[in-house]
Amino acid sequence: MSNMMRDSQIMAQTKDENLGYMSDMALELAQMADDSGLATLAYLFRMAALEASTANSVLGEPDDLARQMTH
Repeated sequence: MSNMMRDSQIMAQTKDENLGYMSDMALELAQMADDSGLATLAYLFRMAALEASTANSVLGEPDDLARQMTH
């Protein structure tokens, strides 16, 4: 049972790191689009960054994820 808990914590941490990376990358792309005068594209990248950061916060702590998986 502890292996399953540990694995779920590792998966949650990996997903958390990936979403953080995606959010950061989307913000960089938004800045590049802004610098190029592409306001609509910049807006879309900012929305993608917001979506990634929101998904990041919805995950909660790994303990919450493990609790959800066992109920």
